[in-house]
Amino acid sequence: MSGTEPLLAKPSGRVRWTVCGFLFAAVVLSYVDRLVLPVLKPDLAARYHWSEEGYADLAAYFQLVYGIAYVVSGRIVDRIGARLGYAGAMALWTFGHLLHTAFTTTAGMLWARVPLAAGEAATFPAALAAVSDWFPKRERALAIGIFNAGSNVGAIVTPLLVPWLVVGLDLGWRSAFFVTGAFSIVWIVGWLIFYRRPRDKSSVSEEEIAWIEADPMIETGAPIPWAAMFRHRQTWAYIIGRFMIDPFWWTFLFWLPDFFSRRFDLNLADFGPPLVVAYLFADAGSVAGGWISSRLLARGTTTNRARKTAFFCSALCVVPIAFATQAPTMWIAVVFIGLALAGHQGFSANLYALPGDLFPRRVVGSVVGIGGLSGAIGGFLMAKSAGWILDTIGSFRPIFIVCACAYLLALLVVHLIVPRWSPLAESAI
Repeated sequence: MSGTEPLLAKPSGRVRWTVCGFLFAAVVLSYVDRLVLPVLKPDLAARYHWSEEGYADLAAYFQLVYGIAYVVSGRIVDRIGARLGYAGAMALWTFGHLLHTAFTTTAGMLWARVPLAAGEAATFPAALAAVSDWFPKRERALAIGIFNAGSNVGAIVTPLLVPWLVVGLDLGWRSAFFVTGAFSIVWIVGWLIFYRRPRDKSSVSEEEIAWIEADPMIETGAPIPWAAMFRHRQTWAYIIGRFMIDPFWWTFLFWLPDFFSRRFDLNLADFGPPLVVAYLFADAGSVAGGWISSRLLARGTTTNRARKTAFFCSALCVVPIAFATQAPTMWIAVVFIGLALAGHQGFSANLYALPGDLFPRRVVGSVVGIGGLSGAIGGFLMAKSAGWILDTIGSFRPIFIVCACAYLLALLVVHLIVPRWSPLAESAI
């Protein structure tokens, strides 16, 4: 709500944070499974004579399928709920992940990337639905920030785990898919056993249920056509926000090793330390961004002011990346890039909270899905632009300057669209 939040005593129960722990682990696994192939790419390309164009197609179609499936998965999660939605999503992407072991060509690998992308697309719609089930508004951004930090952990773990399995233990490249896929299967079993709605789970105290339900939630109603969602300014705030910031996260994931190679002459063996430090910044930013708004809400600040204060602080952290290409040392560049990663994750944690804050529960997944497609389209356009810039100019400087400005501009646009952070009434849907 846009008014002052009621102040309630925190409950002694902590079951909701166990749910958050499951979501954190799932995001870690999704990024591990997504990044195994990129880590193996140099070895597989040399062994099986892959072309750069063929490998580029894998990345392009992954993002295309991911964006389309994001919309569909949001609608499915709205219908079947977080428990079955997340389990089904991980089962699908685990099937695709393991399917990589059947191929040695990029054309074959493409068949594996499709179910991987389709399953992983449901990660955030399902996770946000679970957060809406288990957390009141005052804790929602903090919970999102915590599980969203799993993306950075996955990005750190994968380049450490995969070489250890393939080279250190000499198990062969397929072992990387089998071992990481086994982790996902264990998670699915644990999730199905553990997860229920708060009132359906006997281990949740009445005190914790009262805390969770402090913000009333509307759970019933007929399905809403997607087209109807575009009538509301709240939807457009989320769509445009995702379109403006998501492309830079994809750029960081795909291009940071290339930046360090071009600017500081690092090779594959040297990428680890700077990438680990940069993504540790991202972890801190993800949690801090959620903590800022949650802390302000706990002190009685309006949701409008709390979210936008967190947006502003996060956006400021991104500004120094404009100077990364001119940094005199690699570690100064790492700090600038790490701050940008932290700022992105803090901004995202609060932007991801928008659907749960402003929409009835039954349409949250659909709004998240539409925003995910918007972010994927932005990422596709950014990838094309980055390739052209690097081919013609040969420097990351234009990319980083645009990135430095994008988050403050995104805050301005979101504020102009939803100046009061006003939730939609059920009757307006």
